[in-house]
Amino acid sequence: MPATTALQRSHRDIPMSGEKAQRAAAIVSGVIAHRDGLDAMIGELADRLPLEQIALVDLTVLRIALFEMLFDNGAVRPNTAVRHAVTLAKRFGDDGSRRFVSGVLGTVTRNRLQAGTAE
Repeated sequence: MPATTALQRSHRDIPMSGEKAQRAAAIVSGVIAHRDGLDAMIGELADRLPLEQIALVDLTVLRIALFEMLFDNGAVRPNTAVRHAVTLAKRFGDDGSRRFVSGVLGTVTRNRLQAGTAE
């Protein structure tokens, strides 16, 4: 099911305020627009595990967090994006999801700090 269809269904099942609905739509469209670049980055960062073998929950959480950290023009601070991603991975993933997501995003955060671009 396309992400936009899933988003519309979720709005029917769990109504959101206008601001939350707009934020969710912005994240979905942003991840879709940057998916190839996000996947390439995830593939580089998680080089021990081919992209096709990453659990869909983990991959989706990483895409969202990386989009927020790198392309979302400061709507969410990078550390907040990491915290939210780890929480989602812990809640919806398997036993190793939290550690995997935390490790990948920790590498991004360290790299950005070294480059002087993280908050």
